[in-house]
Amino acid sequence: MPLRRRRLALALILSATSLAASLAACSGKGSGGAAGSKTAGQSDSKSDSKASRGAGGSDTTAVSSRENTVNLPVVAEEVRDGDLVLTINTTGQVRSEAESKLKVEVGGTVQKVLIRPGDRVKAGQQLVVLDPRPFALAVRDAEVALERADRAARDEWEPDSIAFGKAPSAERRKTSELRNGVPAARLALERARLDSLKSVTIAPFDGMVDRVNVSAGERVSGGQDVTTIVDLDHLRIEAAVLEHDLPLIKVGGYALVTSAAARDESANGRVVAVLPLVDSTTRAGRVYVRLSGSGVLRPGMYADIRLEATRLTKRRIVPFKAVIERDGRPLVFVVRNGRAQWTYVTPGRSNGRETEILPDSTTGQIPVKPGDLVITEGHLTLTHDAPVRVMAMRETAPAKP
Repeated sequence: MPLRRRRLALALILSATSLAASLAACSGKGSGGAAGSKTAGQSDSKSDSKASRGAGGSDTTAVSSRENTVNLPVVAEEVRDGDLVLTINTTGQVRSEAESKLKVEVGGTVQKVLIRPGDRVKAGQQLVVLDPRPFALAVRDAEVALERADRAARDEWEPDSIAFGKAPSAERRKTSELRNGVPAARLALERARLDSLKSVTIAPFDGMVDRVNVSAGERVSGGQDVTTIVDLDHLRIEAAVLEHDLPLIKVGGYALVTSAAARDESANGRVVAVLPLVDSTTRAGRVYVRLSGSGVLRPGMYADIRLEATRLTKRRIVPFKAVIERDGRPLVFVVRNGRAQWTYVTPGRSNGRETEILPDSTTGQIPVKPGDLVITEGHLTLTHDAPVRVMAMRETAPAKP
């Protein structure tokens, strides 16, 4: 082949090879762009999916968090408007208005014991009965003695009355009866009948049997103790009050009485007397309180007493336990829509059970209203707006009239 043709063929081959390479490069770039687009699309899709899952996960967590919220159990009482009674605290011993050690008044043999310790009895109820036969014989003997004396007196004036046809004068009859012992015989009969009645011991008032000292068949003598009856419905306390507090105590004021036997239960009484003498050693006077039995207070117990001293009328009142301090400021927790709302207050005077709330110095308004529920138990560690559940709601007891 001629040299010239060889060079031409070689040039054509090189040109074809260069064109193919260019076409391949162009094709590779196009494919690379598509792949890049696809990868980006996949990446975006994955990002969207992750974002979607992230959003979905966040919602689920929020719902779960709301479902797992713990409502703390608390006890609440209502705010009220009323009188705040300031009191004086003291102590005293409980006594019964009627406590009787019953004695048998005549000697004899016990036939029946109709009671046991702890029994409730009514006034007039039979308690202990002596053998009635000796007393019946004594009554019959006295009746016979009276008949004999009366017959002897009649024998003195009846013959003259029949002989003269007229009744004897009242003076003669009286003289005849005295001479023959008729008045003494009548007195003996009355005594025998009274002894017969005394052979039965009866309850002088309603009460409870504290003890029984005799048993059936026992021989007793006059004046011997047989039983003790205590009135548990009418009680009294002589409370000691320091002399500088005595002028504050008024007759008719109320008294709140509690005992160690039942701190959660109380009895209401009235001051019926401020006794005149003051002990020169203790410098204390005595206040006489009368109250009804509560079933808890018993004679002989020592009791704590709150005596009414001063009554503050028309006050906004919360329970004493509701007021606590945070950062040196007094506040109460008010339950609103299941949340414990932190509410600052200005407390006034207190009697240990209730506290008055004064108007705010800036706004002039009282921040709590009658009927608001304030927490009294379970609030010492609460935070503002904490979810709570009222387990028990106690009504704040109004002041006694």
